[in-house]
Amino acid sequence: MSELERVPPGVDPRVPSVARVYDYLLGGKDHLAVDRAFADKLLAVAPETRLVARANRLFLVRAVRHLARQGVRQFLDLGTGIPTSPSVHEVAREIAPGSRVVYVDYDPVVRLHSEVLLASSPGVEAIQADLREPAAILGDPRVTRLIDFSRPVGVLMVGILHFVLDSEDPAGIVAGFRKWMAPGSHLVLTHAMADSSPEAIAQLSTATAGTSAQSVFRTREEVLRLADGFELIGPGLAPVHEWRIAGDDEHEPPIPLLEGVPAVRIDAAVGRLTTPA
Repeated sequence: MSELERVPPGVDPRVPSVARVYDYLLGGKDHLAVDRAFADKLLAVAPETRLVARANRLFLVRAVRHLARQGVRQFLDLGTGIPTSPSVHEVAREIAPGSRVVYVDYDPVVRLHSEVLLASSPGVEAIQADLREPAAILGDPRVTRLIDFSRPVGVLMVGILHFVLDSEDPAGIVAGFRKWMAPGSHLVLTHAMADSSPEAIAQLSTATAGTSAQSVFRTREEVLRLADGFELIGPGLAPVHEWRIAGDDEHEPPIPLLEGVPAVRIDAAVGRLTTPA
């Protein structure tokens, strides 16, 4: 069967998918020629992007483990992407076997992969939905069946908010989830930064204009505003390959070393909600 024959209905094989491009950068197998072509253009101007993608994924693993150690037992993973091991529920359950996880992505390819992966995983659910519609996600019965919003929850927005345009109100989207979160909940995010290479930003903007992969490279102040209402822990907002919490390192896999400033800079943050939203 050719790769085009494996594309589910509703997926345009001529348009790159964020999830499939990320899968390609991580060394996965679930991508199309259009995704590889897009990623190769990115790698031409930012050859360290594979390492940045790995660092982004390892940050997610570190953050989930930290939250689990702090007693968080339920997670809402927004913009999940194609499943990669270890998945969020696998990481959380190393520490707390009863942890519950809902994966959310609007890509039908991601949904198909998630359904196969999670078929025998009670306490884990995957839904096809768009994080731009918080009310629809938070009111979904599959979400409310697993997530008790009167208790702390980890809301993960890793590598997704820079695909939300300013006109789509990213701060309002985050606030839409924050108002449902109990004290002790955490927001985990990574974001493409405006102090990336101007050449890389220009080429990516041209290549992705009008597609789901169109990115907004935001300033430090703009990204911090997305986390309004949360108290940032650890180093605050920091490059994804440098983010860590003292004392956690001995338990975590090393994050890839990057020499100098990467052409595409991704910063990471974890924020704790200390008071009711």
